Amino acid sequence: MNPLAQCDDRPAEAGGPSPSSRLGMTTDAEVREVYLAPGQFFFSTEPAEVVMVLGSCVAVGMWDEVTGAGGITHFLLPRWTGGSKLPKYGDIANTLLLARFERAGIPVRRLRAKVFGGGCVMESMCAGGNGLGVQNVEVARRFLTSHRISVVAQDVCGRSGMRLSFWTSDGAATVRRLRS
Repeated sequence: MNPLAQCDDRPAEAGGPSPSSRLGMTTDAEVREVYLAPGQFFFSTEPAEVVMVLGSCVAVGMWDEVTGAGGITHFLLPRWTGGSKLPKYGDIANTLLLARFERAGIPVRRLRAKVFGGGCVMESMCAGGNGLGVQNVEVARRFLTSHRISVVAQDVCGRSGMRLSFWTSDGAATVRRLRS
């Protein structure tokens, strides 16, 4: 098996301080909350909490500690196979998000990332350890490696979905596992 595709069923620490302290002087009233549906991505130069539910989908959150700008993808499928170039594909979604950082004048070398999701929530889609979730995780890791973006935490694979909250300004995240 490709080492990039290996998943660990043990949840990793998502990182970041508790939600009440994560933004320092910023109060919750100042933080915009956004629900991110599958096949979308979000970028902001202002603090935002992005909430989503992941199964085999993967979310790649990136942020710049200097400016507090950040964003996250929520993709369903690993690679674009033709037709419209939509952010439902990992290779497209991550490229679109990275372009938003570049348009904002943020150098790629300053970005940090966290990766979430890629669970095997339906046994029929697990395909002997190389199911859809594993393929999505592999695409995320390859993209970040190819752009030399440091992955500081991840919570990937497993046998259940998750509810993810990601704060764009500092990369803090909370994960709640969903019962299968």
